[in-house]
Amino acid sequence: MFSPTIASMLVSISTMASLGIAAPSNLAQRSPSQLSITAQLQIADSGVDRAALLPQDKDYVYDFNQNPGRFADRKTFPALVGTGGSLAVGILPPCGMSFLHIHPRSAELFAVIEGRVLTEAVLEAGVVDADGKPRVIHTDLGPNMMTVFPGGAFHTQLNPECTNASIVAAFPSEDPGIGLILPQTFALDDEWLETQFGDISTNEIAKLRASLPTGLFLQAEDCKKKCGIQTE
Repeated sequence: MFSPTIASMLVSISTMASLGIAAPSNLAQRSPSQLSITAQLQIADSGVDRAALLPQDKDYVYDFNQNPGRFADRKTFPALVGTGGSLAVGILPPCGMSFLHIHPRSAELFAVIEGRVLTEAVLEAGVVDADGKPRVIHTDLGPNMMTVFPGGAFHTQLNPECTNASIVAAFPSEDPGIGLILPQTFALDDEWLETQFGDISTNEIAKLRASLPTGLFLQAEDCKKKCGIQTE
């Protein structure tokens, strides 16, 4: 049986965001048959006209069990056009951690259904703690508990236990997008990074860049030892 992870959700969000960048050119000059159903719904004159484009009851059903990405947005679930929302469900496996990321066009409402998840979030510049340092918001969530990551906040989630955690993430946007902090930072040219980081050499930058995990999914090493999870 397919066991989705938070990584697949992030991949899905990232993919949808990249596809959404290239908006159709000369949209008004195209006939409806040349447009995706999502595009037709977006330019429909009214809610009545949108409903006419979704004539079957099944158009209003999204089955997370049948969709590996486990992320319903306006592209994967066109009935969301005009609602201003999207939703993801998934499983964060033992010791699993999401890559540090942001959602550039949305806040995230993050809830735990089963298990335990720790989160950390850093808000916008100017939000500081009592020592004047950037404030880091820590949460420890159990079943039926939630937190919110404001739009643009850096955040990550960790399952510190040896059993799966089931989660739901809701976004007040049909297309929240995703930004991966470290990979995108180290995509900059070396001379730019040298200036940003200060006293750092090109060789050190190369080592840091090479050490970044590939993909969107991490595992906490101390937790893996506790749970007896073998390192691949």
